[in-house]
Amino acid sequence: MKTRPSDAVKTKPSAKKAAEKTSAKEAIARRTPPLGDVAPKRPRIFAMSFASVYPLYVQKAEKKGRTKEEVDEIIEWLTGYSGEQLGRANDAEVNLEAFFAQAPRMNPNAGLITGVVCGVRVEDVADPLMQQIRYLDKLIDELAKGRKLASILRQ
Repeated sequence: MKTRPSDAVKTKPSAKKAAEKTSAKEAIARRTPPLGDVAPKRPRIFAMSFASVYPLYVQKAEKKGRTKEEVDEIIEWLTGYSGEQLGRANDAEVNLEAFFAQAPRMNPNAGLITGVVCGVRVEDVADPLMQQIRYLDKLIDELAKGRKLASILRQ
């Protein structure tokens, strides 16, 4: 009677192979820091310059028949930057983190901005900086969709 490979008795790996596996796991454990020591990874968008994002906002609005001035008005409403300050921030190529950190004053009505941007509810974003970025994205989206400026600015 012939035996099939599936009928063969499965044996445990040799002690030598088991020791090799254990030592490999230990080596990895020594190189890997404990989870508590790892700093959370910051989203790449925080390091992007405002000057690289601003033209995209303007382009999105202009494709839908809106103007650069309307985009500027939205940014000024949200952040408190004047037209001149906005131009300087654009020329200085500050990153988005610094752009929002240096904002003269975030609009107190920004909390009224609700909705979904890229599948994420802006009111549910935990990181305050990411939420501010999403607020701006949402306002530009509303502008591009044809909403009235007074409605966008929550007036």
